[in-house]
Amino acid sequence: MSNLLDKKALRKRLLQERLQLEDRGARSAALQDVLRVWLLRRADVAIGAYWPIKGEFDPLPALHRWKEDGELMDEPQRRRIGLPVIDKTHKTLTFHVWYPGCPMEEDAYGIPKPKDTDLIMPTLLLVPCVGYAAGGYRLGYGGGFYDRTLAALEPPPFTVGLGFTHGYLDEFEPEPHDLPLDAILNDNGVVWPI
Repeated sequence: MSNLLDKKALRKRLLQERLQLEDRGARSAALQDVLRVWLLRRADVAIGAYWPIKGEFDPLPALHRWKEDGELMDEPQRRRIGLPVIDKTHKTLTFHVWYPGCPMEEDAYGIPKPKDTDLIMPTLLLVPCVGYAAGGYRLGYGGGFYDRTLAALEPPPFTVGLGFTHGYLDEFEPEPHDLPLDAILNDNGVVWPI
């Protein structure tokens, strides 16, 4: 079996497992806390995130709190959260301002995206993980959007993978085009770098 078919089967299994996690709510609450504490040491004012699908961890509550905390501290620059919008031509992502209640519309894949909001350049990018491994490597959905986006962004943002503990892969061989993430967080804490 080729590496591509192995990854496809692994992805399918991990997605199924994630959707069936009986304690996903508790794991999500734990990861909300991990992310909120981890963000305290960061000086970013523009964070790119994602709209959760297929049982993914939802980072938006923690990010909304991060944004509100910045407003309470009366920071000189307002904190902003961006969600991805697909660039169909280049098959990459751009990030547009999101806030609770902002106008949304579905993209070509049926995923909500901000409608007619400003473009932002994130200095920190939160990336969903179907699976992840030592070295900062991530197993995504297989479309390559994040890999192409990260290769194109200048300056490159600090990248943080988010996933549940069940997604850790002991034996995972990245492909040559796979870019390692700078950090990975799960419901137990920081798992990369160790």
